[in-house]
Amino acid sequence: MSPRILVSFSPLRKRATIGGPMRMLAAAGMKSRIRGSGGGGSESDRSGPRNGRLMLPMWIILSSSLCLVVEGQMKLSPETVQKWAVSFGKEISALSTRYSGAKLLQKKYKDIEAAVKIEEVGGEELAKKFAEEMEEMLGRKMKSVKRLAEAAEDADLYHQYNETLMFEYFNSMLINTVDGNGNPLALGGDFALEKNEHFNKLPVNTQLSNIQVPTNVYNKDPDILNGVYMSEALNDVFIDNFQKDPTLTWQYFGSASGFFRLYPGIQWIPDENGVVTFDCRNRNWYIQAATSPKDVVIVVDVSGSMKGLRLTIAKHTINTILDTLGENDFVNIVAYSDYVRYVEPCFKGTLVQADLDNREHFKLLVDGLHVKGEGKVKDAMKESFKILNEAAALGQGSLCNQAIMLITDGAMEDFQSVFEEFNWPERRVRVFTYLIGREMTFAENVKWIACNNKGYYTHVSTLADVQENVMEYLHVLSRPMVINHDHDIIWTEAYMDSVLPTTKELFNSQAQSLLLMTSVAMPVFSKKKETLSHGILLGVVGTDVALKELMRLAPRYKLGVHGYAFLITNNGYILSHPDLRPLYKEGKRLKPKPNYNSVDLMEVEWEDTEEKLRTAMVRGQTGTMALDVRASVDKGRRVMFLKNDYFYTVINETPFSLGIVLTRGYGQYIFIGNVSVEEGLHDLLAPDLTIASEWTYCETDIDPAHRKLSQLQAVVQYLTGKEPNLECDGQLLQQTLFDAVVTAPMEAYWTALMLNTSGMEEGVETAFLGTRSGLMRFQRYAGVEKRIGKSFLTSTDMENMFTLDHFPVWYRRASEYPAGQFLYYTPRRETRDIFRDCEADYSATLSEEEVELEAEEAGRIVIATTAVTVTVGKKTAIAGAIGVQMTLDMIESKFWAIASQPNDTDCSDIDGICPLRCDSFDIACYVIDNNGFVIISKERTDAGRFFGEVDGSVMTTLIRMGMFKRVSLFDYQAMCKMNLHSVNSARPLLSPFYGLASALKWFLSNFLLFLLEFNICGFWHTDHFADASAHKKRGDMLQPCDTEYPSFVYEPSVKETNSIIKCGRCQKMFVVQQIPESNLLMLVVQADCDCSRQYSPITMEPEEVKYIL
Repeated sequence: MSPRILVSFSPLRKRATIGGPMRMLAAAGMKSRIRGSGGGGSESDRSGPRNGRLMLPMWIILSSSLCLVVEGQMKLSPETVQKWAVSFGKEISALSTRYSGAKLLQKKYKDIEAAVKIEEVGGEELAKKFAEEMEEMLGRKMKSVKRLAEAAEDADLYHQYNETLMFEYFNSMLINTVDGNGNPLALGGDFALEKNEHFNKLPVNTQLSNIQVPTNVYNKDPDILNGVYMSEALNDVFIDNFQKDPTLTWQYFGSASGFFRLYPGIQWIPDENGVVTFDCRNRNWYIQAATSPKDVVIVVDVSGSMKGLRLTIAKHTINTILDTLGENDFVNIVAYSDYVRYVEPCFKGTLVQADLDNREHFKLLVDGLHVKGEGKVKDAMKESFKILNEAAALGQGSLCNQAIMLITDGAMEDFQSVFEEFNWPERRVRVFTYLIGREMTFAENVKWIACNNKGYYTHVSTLADVQENVMEYLHVLSRPMVINHDHDIIWTEAYMDSVLPTTKELFNSQAQSLLLMTSVAMPVFSKKKETLSHGILLGVVGTDVALKELMRLAPRYKLGVHGYAFLITNNGYILSHPDLRPLYKEGKRLKPKPNYNSVDLMEVEWEDTEEKLRTAMVRGQTGTMALDVRASVDKGRRVMFLKNDYFYTVINETPFSLGIVLTRGYGQYIFIGNVSVEEGLHDLLAPDLTIASEWTYCETDIDPAHRKLSQLQAVVQYLTGKEPNLECDGQLLQQTLFDAVVTAPMEAYWTALMLNTSGMEEGVETAFLGTRSGLMRFQRYAGVEKRIGKSFLTSTDMENMFTLDHFPVWYRRASEYPAGQFLYYTPRRETRDIFRDCEADYSATLSEEEVELEAEEAGRIVIATTAVTVTVGKKTAIAGAIGVQMTLDMIESKFWAIASQPNDTDCSDIDGICPLRCDSFDIACYVIDNNGFVIISKERTDAGRFFGEVDGSVMTTLIRMGMFKRVSLFDYQAMCKMNLHSVNSARPLLSPFYGLASALKWFLSNFLLFLLEFNICGFWHTDHFADASAHKKRGDMLQPCDTEYPSFVYEPSVKETNSIIKCGRCQKMFVVQQIPESNLLMLVVQADCDCSRQYSPITMEPEEVKYIL
């Protein structure tokens, strides 16, 4: 055994020794064995064969222990690792400095410090100025809508209804289509369409509007024809509005009879079944404008008589009512049979806001309703009145209309006493009744309830009846407004319009085209004397406002690298925020999240734990406050600690409030320089220069002739005097020209390096810089065919470009690192980010091949970046950032060359393994960044991964020692897979019965629907059956959730450390050394001790936050 121990010492470990008591014990053992074999009067010799038998197991134990100690005592020299770190730091710093030209750029800005001035950014003034500009812009939209409402009411006043009217109009589904003989379809014909930049590059007709009619509405019904004919008068108003305000987008009139007039006219594309389900009367802008805010209690009968199709119709009726509610409304649902129960027990006795989250929650609960027992509606009505009366008494709810919606198949009880106690004589609460099923036995009772409580009775016998019948209650609630002519203007919450004809393409690929917007709308009433007392609602007019256009009024350059602006409604919901993520990816499709337009400010600005910011903004106050925040970059993988100042104010005449955020430090100041137009224009035309295409340097959307100009083209046209009528941002142009002049020498510097082919390092691919004005320059040192980072700084690389809502990631990260020192990182390898919604962002606009290419190149490139500053007196502002993109192969080759001691190294003064080489099989060497992500490893696939996933034992030890700090971050917009076992903890015991019942329920409901909708033509189509197999398993579906996820940060006060990790039968030593002048660490680890059983990997995988109710 002894010779094997000695052989285990490789020549590279000649200084490793056996120490301590074990060394003495081993020596004694060897001495004893020598004596035994040599004879000669020793005690062991006299022991004979018995002693030899005892010695054999002793040696087995001893030699095993000796091997363990030898491996555990492998010693790594911190001094050697330090030398490597210093050498590598100098090497990469020299590379980055040389090929970026950072010192030259810093010198150029230093030279002009005497000619510039630095001003402190005034947050309160900015917020006030931005809010006033937004108020002016939104005011123009409101004026346009008022003109439409007046024109529609006047047109109706002078229109005489004609039952036999024959009128041809342009139906948006039938235009430009022909029949089998090549003849235009009725209500179709030629309708000129031309692609228009202003309308999302859709083919439109800016001279005419056209009409959309839902599939379930007869397009030649007399009410439709009269309404379309009357509303033709709106065409001239549409065009006049657009000429007065060229920033207007879609204008429309939604008729109470169901048709929808849209300007500019478009061709409406039906779904794959040839159906258009869009009904303007179901849209939020229509419902909010047609009615005032309301409190609604839905009372549903779940007694035994409601089984089968009746329950299906009742559930559909409830869901349709819920769809007519908005965030200004309040709701609850009560079910009754032998007893009264709330479908959500947590909402017992109260009203909840009818936001999207609560509506969807109610729908899930309603879907699980079952029937049993006898229906006792009296108690349910009493409970409903109590809810509404208590809300009114406490000043809760909408403080406006109140209504009870009774859904039943019959009412046998006498309710007069209930109404006398709770509602008569004022009849403050309206009661609407919905009689379900074909049975009419109790129709008179149900009708009496509605008619004696200022409500409306309707009979719903089939699923097809639900939509039209539910909508009737809106007309009843609108009557007081109509009679009083209350033309209240309403603004909707943010929404993503899915009704335009490019819906399929938008959701499948073009994420950038999915615009969040808000609508401003106004009701249109009949002014005819003979119907004035009846309160007839003709419809609703409105226009859309793209929130992106509104946010352009808060330009990024004024807010700084980490600054931003955001908008919320008076309900606290986000209208616009750079951290709002409305989409998620399911398979290859981008879809809106179920709750995308009901994300609360608290869910984005989650550091506002006391809700001070939210409360002040919801109340429409003006003020300021400061918060220490943990902000994430690189899709949540990295964290920054910022101190933000918040400035907020209300936007008058709207329910919106504006907030702006300025970050202390560099974000507090902005520097202003000045050069002549001639000098600046010369440098602005350089081929290596671009400006932020999403920023507004000049307004190109006012004059149609300017809409095809890029921002750079518009700036040049304006400065050269060719387009003097362009409206341009003078301060931004001044700063852009100044930056162009100061950065101009970089073009010559980079070109000279590229032309010096003999001195050019292979693997340096792109030098780049950016300034606060959105100006960028870059030089490609390598041709596209040789570049690894092919997509870096291309139009698809939105993370690294200036956009409407963020600065490039390399700029943001450099700004939080000491100026002059380079920060290094590798882009993330995976296309999926840390957020649970599988967000794809710009990658959704790419082909599969482009996404695969990007994933392949990410992790094989390294980006080095540093900030450039300007200092005047005691004030310092960031002028920009500069950097270089290199291949990982080149950086690796330099590292491996340094991290290897030659065999002839003088090891006399080195305490540890010598010579030490990172290419040894039992040594693992890494370079990781300040967030713990691997840049260099022997395993190429480790690059870009979090080090905790590679070696959990070492990362755990580094965290325990305080070298890395774990920081918790939260995502309140995540999407998680449904947990099938979270619905009811008692249900698993009965799961076979529930499974059988669910299967039977599905069969019966689908069979009934099939019989209801059956027709001989449809029988030949298998859609009814295909849908069942196409449904995803419920457990694979994604639903909104909250998650907590970690980020890790290096603690710079700990420059170096080494430690030994005990892992069962072996020990692992490691040495960590900071690489000077960088954000990197060098890590050398003993690799022949496997600690994976004792230490699990540390991942950055988010965990769902579970709430105990």
